[in-house]
Amino acid sequence: MTTVTQGGPPDLSGKNLSLRRAAANRAATIGIGLCVLIAAFPLILVAYQVVVRGGSAIGLDFLTEEIARNYRTAGGGMGPAIVGTLLITGMAALIAIPIGVLGAVYLNEYGKDRPLAKFIRTMADVMTGVPSIVMGLFIYVAYVLVIGERTGFGGALALACLMLPIVIRSTEEMLRLVPDELRQASAALGARKWRTTLSVVLPTASSGITSGSLLAVARAAGETAPIIVTVGLTYLYRPDLFAGQNTTLAAQIYRNATQPFEASQERAWGAALVLIAIVFLFTILSRIISARFAIDRR
Repeated sequence: MTTVTQGGPPDLSGKNLSLRRAAANRAATIGIGLCVLIAAFPLILVAYQVVVRGGSAIGLDFLTEEIARNYRTAGGGMGPAIVGTLLITGMAALIAIPIGVLGAVYLNEYGKDRPLAKFIRTMADVMTGVPSIVMGLFIYVAYVLVIGERTGFGGALALACLMLPIVIRSTEEMLRLVPDELRQASAALGARKWRTTLSVVLPTASSGITSGSLLAVARAAGETAPIIVTVGLTYLYRPDLFAGQNTTLAAQIYRNATQPFEASQERAWGAALVLIAIVFLFTILSRIISARFAIDRR
């Protein structure tokens, strides 16, 4: 507590003030550290359980063999589910990322505060909070029932709907960080707005755009409900997304984890570890690309 002298200003350089600031700083540091530990503990616990219980099932055969049709039978692999995850998620990325980036370009470079741009932003925010199963039901009604068949492309459409608002909002935020001086300099050289956007704005924001897009892909790769609704629970795999059912790791985790048999539980833990590894690789890849683009801009 500061001391006040008779008829003068408070003593701000006293020893009591220094001790109080030091104690407050130490208390804040300890509190922040405890919050970090509390937040990290569930993540560490989940990672430990998945690695310990899923590591025993992981092997070359598990990554390449066909999925076991009998829940009680030990063995079998997740080869079709791994390929199906990459195929369906890749198709979803091909749909969502270009549309999302172009939508963000319109919102930030052309739409600004126009009513249509405000409406799109509002809908993107709403779609971000919509449960994934709602997206799955929408695609089931709008696509699966229309064509009369469950296909991998239906699952890709559902995942694309989940990825789209994330790509739009993250890309728009990255475009906002581009200094207006760069746009003005390009315009002063006689470049049209579309040329400025393609040659100046997007390359400058490419690091954040790439990182946000890959994080959206990582989020979509772990979705289960849309895949179950649009693709179904199956152990089959077909390389053609437009003909026949496909399966993913998330669907196989649900399919095996809901069974009481030890063999199914072991396959579920192994599939969970593979899925986490794929998401982790996508995250690391986004960091590397982001850092690489940042170095190139320097």
